[in-house]
Amino acid sequence: MGEQTKNIGNTPPAHAAADWTVPQNWSGYTADQHAMWDRLYAQQVELLPSRVTPKFMQGLETLRLSESGIPDFDDLSERLHKLTGWSVVAVPGLVPDDVFFEHMANRRFVAGNFIRTPEQMDYLQEPDVFHDVFGHVPLLANPVFADYMQAYGEGGLRAVGENAIHHLARLYWYTVEFGLIREDDDLKLYGAGIVSSRSESVFALDDPSPNRIGFDLRRLMRTNYRIDDYQQTYFVIDSFEDLLKQTLETDFAPIYAELADGPDHQPADILPTDRVFTRGTQAWAKRGDAF
Repeated sequence: MGEQTKNIGNTPPAHAAADWTVPQNWSGYTADQHAMWDRLYAQQVELLPSRVTPKFMQGLETLRLSESGIPDFDDLSERLHKLTGWSVVAVPGLVPDDVFFEHMANRRFVAGNFIRTPEQMDYLQEPDVFHDVFGHVPLLANPVFADYMQAYGEGGLRAVGENAIHHLARLYWYTVEFGLIREDDDLKLYGAGIVSSRSESVFALDDPSPNRIGFDLRRLMRTNYRIDDYQQTYFVIDSFEDLLKQTLETDFAPIYAELADGPDHQPADILPTDRVFTRGTQAWAKRGDAF
């Protein structure tokens, strides 16, 4: 969500319901499309076990996402709902912010029902079913992270009325999509945008280019981000419990007022107050190459 949703109209497509949901049409997937899921799944589960938080791998196993082919949302939702009360609903693509928040606040995760082509193997700008389901859904089986996602949705509905979505979008981007977590003195992946991308799964932890900075709510919400390249900075949380606690115990209204009057930070900035795990070289961004 966030910057990518600015140009979406408020009227759902003709084939969508008023809440923008559509049938997944699982029976309509071709053998090649199921094979693309299997190919993407195989390359990520080969790479991730030593890199990702164990809670993600536990979610994959508990939800039986290793079964061949694109998951049927009805079956997946039945398993997920028993664990944390969440379900997965299909949408035709990106949805307006208020629709996105409303679904999240009610423990419904919106997922695209299309899958990338071979030419889009490692990157596409609009999230597909692999990004949405493989990247996001395993952690929705974790009760603490599931609560965080609902709290974010509820906060988003409030932010709509305060004209502060662009600041709140940064919290989602730098946690849910591109977050790192510190576990046993190691940095691990958990953000869906990283774990669903083979190349960024390596870049985020191993490359000397990006900064890796300790999570700070106000600092993060002042920081711009890239939607068309690897991240120049990754923020590191201490635990899902701490992330949830800060989200629930923070009054965002005065933060929005404070942010409205202050300058934004650029993605590569390091501040004197930052808790720095890695001071990046920014070599990748300086080259100007897109991935």
